[in-house]
Order: sequence, then C-alpha cells, then structure tokens
Amino acid sequence: MNSDEKEDCECAPPQAETSPAGGSDREYEEPEIENPEASRMKRAAAKHLIERYYHQLTEGCGNESCSNSWCASSVGFSRMDNNAAAVKALELYKVNSKLCDPHPSKKGTASAYLESSNSACSNRKLNHKDVNSVRDNFKDVNYLTEEKVYEILDICGEKEDYSPLIRVIGRVFSSAEGLVQSFRKSKPHTKEELKSLQGKDEDKDEDEKETAVCSATAMEEDSPTSSSSRLGEGSSGDNDVPKLAPDEVSVDIEAVRRVYERLLSNEKIEAAFLNALVYLSPNVECDLTYHNVYSRDPNYLNLFVIVMENSNLHSPEYLEIALPQFCKAMSKLPLAAQAKLARLWSHYSAEQIRRMIETFQQLITYKVISNEFNSRNLVNDDDAVVAATKCLKIIYYANVLGGDLDVEHNEEEDEEPIPESSELTLQELLGEERRNKKGPRVDPLETELGIRTNDCRRPLVPFEEFVNEPLNEVLEMDKDYTFFKVETENKFSFMTCPFILNAVTKNLGLYYDNRIRMYSERRITVLYSLVQGQQLNPYLRLKVRRDHIIDDALVRLEMIAMENPADLKKQLYVEFEGEQGVDEGGVSKEFFQLVVEEIFNPDIGMFTYDEGTKLFWFNPSSFENEGQYTLIGIVLGLAIYNNCILDVHFPMVVYRKLMGKKGTFRDLADANPVLYQSLKELLEYEGSVEEDMMITFQISQTDLFGNPLMYDLRENGDKIPVTNENRKEFVAQYADYMLNKSVEKQFKAFRRGFHMVTNESPLKYLFRPEEIELLICGSRNLDFLALEETTEYDGGYNRDSRIIKEFWETLHSFGEEQKRLFLQFTTGTDRAPVGGLGKLKMIIAKNGPDTDRLPTSHTCFNVLLLPEYSNKEKLRERLLKAITYAKGFGML
Repeated sequence: MNSDEKEDCECAPPQAETSPAGGSDREYEEPEIENPEASRMKRAAAKHLIERYYHQLTEGCGNESCSNSWCASSVGFSRMDNNAAAVKALELYKVNSKLCDPHPSKKGTASAYLESSNSACSNRKLNHKDVNSVRDNFKDVNYLTEEKVYEILDICGEKEDYSPLIRVIGRVFSSAEGLVQSFRKSKPHTKEELKSLQGKDEDKDEDEKETAVCSATAMEEDSPTSSSSRLGEGSSGDNDVPKLAPDEVSVDIEAVRRVYERLLSNEKIEAAFLNALVYLSPNVECDLTYHNVYSRDPNYLNLFVIVMENSNLHSPEYLEIALPQFCKAMSKLPLAAQAKLARLWSHYSAEQIRRMIETFQQLITYKVISNEFNSRNLVNDDDAVVAATKCLKIIYYANVLGGDLDVEHNEEEDEEPIPESSELTLQELLGEERRNKKGPRVDPLETELGIRTNDCRRPLVPFEEFVNEPLNEVLEMDKDYTFFKVETENKFSFMTCPFILNAVTKNLGLYYDNRIRMYSERRITVLYSLVQGQQLNPYLRLKVRRDHIIDDALVRLEMIAMENPADLKKQLYVEFEGEQGVDEGGVSKEFFQLVVEEIFNPDIGMFTYDEGTKLFWFNPSSFENEGQYTLIGIVLGLAIYNNCILDVHFPMVVYRKLMGKKGTFRDLADANPVLYQSLKELLEYEGSVEEDMMITFQISQTDLFGNPLMYDLRENGDKIPVTNENRKEFVAQYADYMLNKSVEKQFKAFRRGFHMVTNESPLKYLFRPEEIELLICGSRNLDFLALEETTEYDGGYNRDSRIIKEFWETLHSFGEEQKRLFLQFTTGTDRAPVGGLGKLKMIIAKNGPDTDRLPTSHTCFNVLLLPEYSNKEKLRERLLKAITYAKGFGML
C-alpha cells in the first residue's frame, strides 16, 4: 500500500482494525452519511480489510501453528493463485471471517499493512500544509464525480498548475473500470451505496497482487448477492442493473456534459482526453471480444455513453488514431448492448443526434478521402470505415426510435403463400436451391428493438444526413453485392447498412440482384430443357399487338402467374407484332409506357383520378376482378425487376402499404387533401361537435355511376352521433375505411402480383417507401445541363463540334413538354432515372452529312443518331418533327 492510501485510512473507525477474532463489528448501520469525506475514508478502510484478507490467504500471518483454516500459515492450507485469493478475500470480508494478527516473526507485507495503518490512524494531527500536499497528488482518485472534478479543478486553478487534473483524467479515462464507475447518478448515501462503491479506489501503478485484490472488490459490486449478503436479511442491496429501464443507464449524463463543457476549453486538458482514449480503446475492444464483459456487468455501457458525450470527437486530432480505435471497440458491442444504446440515445435531442452523426461521418469521409480505394483496394477492407459505419447504425436506429413512430398499423400478410416454381425439385437436384427461403432479410438490430424503419413517419434527423456521398463514390458495388449475398464474417457489405447509401448506389445493388436472378433462371431453364427435352425458353417473352396491348399482355402474364410464377423472374423480352425492333431494353420501355397509359385510363374504371392532386387511387366499386389488379401489380414488379421507369401517379400511401404499413389519417394529406382538411377541422373544432355538426358514424360515398353508398363505421353507425369525446375515433375509422377497408380486395390482389416478382428481392431491406416511388417513377426533376455534362459522343462528333453546340442550344430552348418528348424519343421514357439525368448515359453519334432525313435513336442504348445538318434552323425543324411524330420500331 502506498503512502497516500495509508493516509486515506487515517480517520477510519478504530473497530475496523480490530481483529475479527475478538468479535468486532464493522458498524455501517447509519441510515445516511452526510459527510462525503467520512464516506470516502470508510470505503478506504473497507478496502484495507479486504487487502489484509488477501495477504492472509497468499502469504499467511507467519505463525506456523496458526489454527485459522483461511490462513496460508495454517497446516493443510491449499495454496491458490492470485485471482482465486482475491475472490476468496472478498467472500471472507462479506461473512466477517476471522482475521489473523501478523506474527512477530513475519516481516512480510501483511505486517507492513497493519503497521502502516496503525501509524496512520495514530497520527491524526497532520498540519494543514501536509494535508494539502496529499490532496494535490490525488493518487487515490480512480473514478470521478462531478464534485470531485470541480474540487480538483479549483485547487489546480488556485496554483495555476493543471497537471494533477490532467494526471487524474489520464488515469480515469484510460481505465475501463475507472470510467465505468465514474459519474454515477447521485443517490442518498445509504449503506448499500457505500458497499457497492467500495474497492474502486485502486491505483494503476500498484503491483499485480494489489490489482487482484481490487478486482475482487469490483466483483463484489457486480455480484447480485454481494450487497444483500453483507447487509443481512431483508435488505435489497445495491444491485442497480435490474432496476434500470431498457433505455436507462446508471451514468449521470447531464453531469458528464457539464464536466466536458468546463474542461474542453483547456487545450492541455483536452489532450489528456485524447491520449486516454488512445490507451483505453484497445483494452475495451479486447474486453468485449474475448471476455464477454457486458454480460457480466451491463454498467460497462457507461463507458461508451461518457466518451460519446465528448463534443470534440470529430475534431482532426481524434480522426487519425483515437476515434478509429474507439469505433472498433464500440463495433464489438453485443446486440443487446447496441439496442440499449439506441434506446438511450433515442431520448436525445435532434442536435445531439446530429453531433454524433457528424462524428462518425467525419471519420468515414476522412478515411475515404485520405486513401485511394479502388477494385483492388476495397473500402470494405478498411477497418475504421467499417467500424464507424457499424457505430452509425446504432445512431440511425436511435434516430428512428426517437422520431414519430407508428408501430401499430401494419398490413396483414398474404393469406395464400406465393406459389413456388414447378422447377424447384430440379433446382435442388442441381444444387441451385431457391434463395431466401426464410423470407426477406431483416437487420438483427431491428429485430432486437422491435421496430422497422418504415414505422418511422418522421425521424429526429432527416434520413438524408446519414448518406455519405464520398463513400458511395468509391464503393465497388459489384464486390459489395457479392459480400452481401455470401454473408461471410470476414467481409463487410455496406448493403447491410443501407442508410449510408444513396438511392443510385442501392439501385445498382438491386440491379445486380435482379440480373443474377435472371441469369440463374436462364441457366436453370437450359438445364431443365436438357434433362426433360423441353423447348428452350430462357426469357419471359411477350408478343403483343399495339392496338390490343392490354388483352395480349395481361392474358399472357396471367397464364404465366398461374402455371409457373418463376418465369416472371426471367429477363423480359417484348416483341410488337408486325415490327422489326429487337428488344435490348428500349422495346420493353415503350411496352411498359403503353400498358400504364391503358391501365390508368379512367374509362376502364380500375382507378379513379383526382384532378386536384393529379393522382390515381383504387376504385372501390370497380367491375374488374381481383386477377386484373394482380396483373397490374405484376407489371409494376416487372418494371422494377427490368430496370424500367413507369409514368404512374400514386399517392405515397400506396408505397407505404406495399412495404407493409396501413394507411392512417395522416396519409390522407396527399391521398385526399380535401377530406383531410375537413377531418382536421373537425378535430380542432372548439364548439360542440354533436350539436353544431350533427354527423354520425355513418358515411356516404359515390360509386362509379354517381350513386350514393352508405357505410357504417360502427355497428348501427347512423344512430351513434359524433361528439367531442369520440371524434378522434371517428376520424381514425373514416381514414381506415377510405385507405384500407374500402379497397382491401383490390389492393391485396395488387400487392400479391407485385410480390410475385419482388418477393425474393432485397427491395424491402434496402429502400424506404419514398425511394420505392423514385425507383418506379424516376425523378421528376429534369436537369438537362447535367445531361449535357455526362453525354458522350461518337462517329466523329465531340463536345466542341459545331452541330453539337447548336444541338444543346436548341434543346435548352425547348419548353418542358418538348424536352419530355425528346427524352421519350431518345431513351424510351420521359422520366429521369434514379439520381437524375446526370446518371443517364446518353450518346450522340454522327449519322452522315447534311440530309433531309430525320434524327433516329436506339432507345435500348440511349443513342441519338444525328446527321450533320447544315444550320441551326434545319436542326431544330428536323428534331422537333422527329420527337413529335415518333412511334414504332424498325431496323436500321
């Protein structure tokens, strides 16, 4: 024991040093200790007793005829190692076991401890200067409280020397044990607290044996039965863990913030935090990886809470070593610990969440920019980037949990399972088992927390702030997709953290998934034809007539859906009867466009059209059967599967319903804004609803022919008035009827068709509802300047060619409708792809010298064939005629 520890014992109660053989009691029966200094001294005395038990077990008392069975000097005593002795010393202390007095012949450590203690206790009249010199060293401080920090800070401020505080911060913040014990929530100074806190005042420079003793003292606090065994029957003890809520920790977060605020303004003190974190992180990583420390002590989480409150973590000096090492340690947290952190941080403000996001984003960006990542040096292999992304996932789910959640209104699963392919047996025979039999992938942290991203209406911080654009630019998506599908522990895939990816990158991952599935189906078809001698049909072929496109397409798709749904996973190949066009993508684009135009024609009656919102909705009184809606769902699924953009106009609630969420009152805001406003005014009405409005729980609708239809929201609804008390229920049931119940059959059939194509796709895992809309409909923002920047040239043209300059001047002068016609003519759709027109790879190729021929295009490859017209006026006239009257496909 060093001198400072001896002096800590100077005011310890004398009975604490009396031999237990004499039957002394350790009196800790005061209901409350008002003097913190006395409390500290008492803890030091308790620690000293445990140390004496330890030395008794390891070295003995020196009396060869000792009869104490728990003394190393007694006959027949079995020697034990240091750790076992530390545990046993703790047990002996709890039961107030016999403690030997050192024998005069024994000049070892045990007698030294007793002598030093006696001398310390007898020498109580130290002068004031000596006490201050002891306090200045603060070697006995191995965990911190807010009061202790301010006490040391005041003393250092008086002397204008902050080195003692820097040493204390370095010692505590570099020790996992010290940091875990620091800044605990204040409670009354009960005997339970005294017992649970004892033994934490160890020095880092003590020898191995003393460390083992203090480890035993720490174990005493962790033990669920330790406090109660010392306090006797009927005492609850100080076992904090069961008392904490799932989103609560034992650290006083507000105190930590106040301490950081005062200390981080001092550069020297800030450096102490930095250096301590460098020392701390590898040890924490080792603890979590090999020692399963969190399961033994859930308070270990305090360490991460305290460190993450450091508002300087994202500063440059942390980015090189300290923060990457800390992220690696944090990424080793078990799932339960990650979930608890997410629950805790979900109560933070948006500003605090944003600070933590910026901390990890800063590190990812720094590492991406400072390294040259490519196909040989993958960003997936950078430990710091991977660890920071895993940590960012915890913040992401905290952001979701802390947002506006709706976990109740979920769509019911399809009653009938989607039929499997008839080729399944052969696939298994050939070792090509159907993927994802267990259903779509679900993030384990989502499962642990019991929420989904789609449950969140509005997060604390917009989801866009989690996207890291520099990472997206260097990510090799083909490699990342491979790691995603293989699911090996050695390789990390950023697709497992889709929040960090932008829509373009995720769309590329989905494209790879769809293409590989197509190739797989094609290979299976070839093998199937070889085994059974059937006709080879590796594509999903649709031969249609332009003037009967709905009849031809939907009948064919209906047959395929009934006979062998797996054929829907094959690559689509469309052929228009009487036309020579070969489908390399462009013919399919036009096919989808024509089908959508026909299906959403109000005259057919499958969908209703709102002139105010320009949106379509399912017609609840449609005469079409459910099969027709199933086929429309298949068409939407095929468009995603074949990377085609559709000109469909659904409210966002349709995409939310496709992702498994029911429509609620809030969804009426864009689906039916007039009704939404009326119901909102009803909720906000300050007068008597029953007397002034005289409405009941019966509502009316008009069918396709304008006839009124009555519907009771509750049984005998026409007799139940809407009042101020039940108006919320009325509004909720009204919205539920309009968005769910009235179109239940139509939507279920539609969703079933959609899932026939996408059920094995990572679509739900990767995309949020608003991104699904972007995926199906493309971007409405047409930036032709971005298109000009990314366009390539061929056949003799380049960016500086006269005709090219005149072409772009002409195109930019077009109106909005003319620009859409040009896009339709060149690419097969008038929508921009995910990411905007800048992501469209268009090629303008020379198609001979000046001529009267019109420009032509290969919509499959986004190629415009442009003759070298003699002047700008002729170019404009020829181009406008081509895009205005273009229809049909031919061979060039």
